[in-house]
Amino acid sequence: MTDRKMYFWIMAGIMFAGALSVWAAESAVEPEAPKTAPEAVKVLAPIAALQPARPVTPDASKEAVELLEYLYSISGNHTLAGQHCAPLPGTSILSVLHRYTKHYPALYGQDFGFSYPGYWDGINYRQRMIDEAIVRHEEGFILTFMWHAVPPTQDEPVEFRESIQSHLTDQEWQDLITPGTAIHERWKSQVDVIAWFLKQLRDAGVPVLWRPYHEMNGAWFWWGKRPGEDGYKKLWRMMYDRLVNFHGLNNLIWVYNTNEFKEKVDPHEMYFPGHDVVDIIATDVYSQEYNQENYDQLLALAGDKPIALGEVGRLPSVEKLKEQPRWVWFMNWGDPAASMWRSRDTFMSCYESEQVLTLKDLPWVTVKEPKIHYPIIK
Repeated sequence: MTDRKMYFWIMAGIMFAGALSVWAAESAVEPEAPKTAPEAVKVLAPIAALQPARPVTPDASKEAVELLEYLYSISGNHTLAGQHCAPLPGTSILSVLHRYTKHYPALYGQDFGFSYPGYWDGINYRQRMIDEAIVRHEEGFILTFMWHAVPPTQDEPVEFRESIQSHLTDQEWQDLITPGTAIHERWKSQVDVIAWFLKQLRDAGVPVLWRPYHEMNGAWFWWGKRPGEDGYKKLWRMMYDRLVNFHGLNNLIWVYNTNEFKEKVDPHEMYFPGHDVVDIIATDVYSQEYNQENYDQLLALAGDKPIALGEVGRLPSVEKLKEQPRWVWFMNWGDPAASMWRSRDTFMSCYESEQVLTLKDLPWVTVKEPKIHYPIIK
């Protein structure tokens, strides 16, 4: 077997395994169930009232200010196409997407990871992800980063179900939010590791759509379902203070990212930490098919702030984007090949829609083609 053929089959196996693992995780933690629907929430601000706003971070970087202003400018008119890139394959995923659609997404996402070196979400890929992010920023891509954080009672690397989906006792949570405790100090050390990577992006002039501790209104992550002022809201503000005030990270645009509201998932506003520490409000959609209730809830909470689709299992249809025009981006979570197999017509029509913006549509992009994506196996 030639090296080229071997690389192709290894890549195909990796992509298929990744898609299966994501599907399995989503199926396990978010079972299909009828939602409990209160009355629709009244939208607070019409599209015409949207005005550009500065990031909540004091002295935000020029790049962060310009990116947020751009997102405000397209809100209600256009939606950025986005694609998640897992740590192991990196931005080679974008080449797969381009092969099918002939487009590169305007935005791509990454995860700082948690698992053993060489695994799909291996922590050993972090520096490579940062190096790639700087290159992709220079080519014009918009970047969003997330972090499936390890609980402060454990050390990296970990297994997903035994760690990320574990549970802190009430006493452990109280220790976490109490300065001076051993758990609080361990938490600070973990955040400091991520801050070191984010600082490299700051120093390179790269703005980051930062969406930590996502899907907090569900019960499947250790930070989830913690109501009250000393619950999730406290954790969010702790991270904000550590990254912004202690580490001086002024390149972050803070994205509060819920899970779609349904049975056993709380309303979007229940864990909202405050408009003074949130720039954008997003949600993840996997099973409710972009129902209007979720959209209205987010608009009511966001007011004039942009809203986004932080992760999606299926791309929204062009018709749905016209009905819900305030989404400023969507990010396909799965492997593009698997997504095309599930809903090719929707995928292609979305990427070909004038309402959806891809890399070539961004006003600052000058390169005709991104550089060749680095292969996983050389």
